[in-house]
Amino acid sequence: MFVQPTENHRIMKFEAQKIAQMLSGTVEGNPQAEVYKLCKIEEGAEGGLSFLANPKYTHHIYDTKATAVIVNNDFVPEHPVGTTLIRVENAYTAFAQLLSMYNEMQLNKVGISDKAFIHPTATVGNNCYIGEFAYIGEHAVIGDNAKIYPQTYVGDNTQIGSKTTLFAGVKIYANNIIGNSCILHSGAVVGADGFGFAPQPDGSFEKIAQIGNVIIEDNVEIGANTCIDRATMGATIIHKGVKIDNLCQIAHNVVVGQNTAMASQSGVAGSSKVGSNCIFAGQVGVVGHIEVGDRVTIAAQSGVTKSVKSDNIILGSPALPAEKQKKIYVYQRKLEEMAQRIAELEKKLERQ
Repeated sequence: MFVQPTENHRIMKFEAQKIAQMLSGTVEGNPQAEVYKLCKIEEGAEGGLSFLANPKYTHHIYDTKATAVIVNNDFVPEHPVGTTLIRVENAYTAFAQLLSMYNEMQLNKVGISDKAFIHPTATVGNNCYIGEFAYIGEHAVIGDNAKIYPQTYVGDNTQIGSKTTLFAGVKIYANNIIGNSCILHSGAVVGADGFGFAPQPDGSFEKIAQIGNVIIEDNVEIGANTCIDRATMGATIIHKGVKIDNLCQIAHNVVVGQNTAMASQSGVAGSSKVGSNCIFAGQVGVVGHIEVGDRVTIAAQSGVTKSVKSDNIILGSPALPAEKQKKIYVYQRKLEEMAQRIAELEKKLERQ
């Protein structure tokens, strides 16, 4: 939809009225005002389209140089506004839609590089993009409109759904299944061996073959350098709508329920089950072989050592219900004072 203007770019311009139609909004000002780039309201420039959703930025709208600004229907200016307004029900949501359209346009690549390797037994759908030095293995299946960026590896018998994007350097081992409309960012690894080793009498470890796979359902996003291990037997399963940040670890035979979100550096150990609509803040650790219920929120750096029932908020290490953990924190801050009082009481008892 939009491109940033450079010497090598053909500038695509859109009138305010067209933008308003796309967003089911109305124009206040010049409906023929032309925009060709997206910008912050405080950094507005000619040809720019911005938005106002947070009241603390309201003062910028009176002197912004942006050509048009998206605002809520209920916005009432206190001073004259020089820019064209596009009024919508929710300015933040509308601008997010535009960003999504812009991003989709920027990533709208089609075509297969002659430097890519595609095994003769592999199946590639219509309108796909496969970049330089990508590798598509035996009997792999790539769905329609998928995008496989350069230096990505798709192993034998692996299925990639339609409209799924694998950014540069993603590695998908053999026999795994990736659903439709998924996004895997650079460096993500899906299907490496789970961490399975049997201790031996001499202190060494015998590797346990990991013969399962990974199943990732539709509309899942996996961050950069995140690892999802294959199951020992059966499948590691990431259900639909899950969002996993960068540098996370999902171990073998883990199941993550739909629409759960995990922030950076979180990890779930083997065979644990995480429910739907959970929120993991950064650096959350979950031990193996436990269950986290639905709609559980876990605060940053918490260590979950036992199963958690649904509809709970927990924090700390070991993680406890939030209200209980807050009381413990209060007591911890008073430990020095309490120790001094105990010492004084002991001295009084000794003198009696």
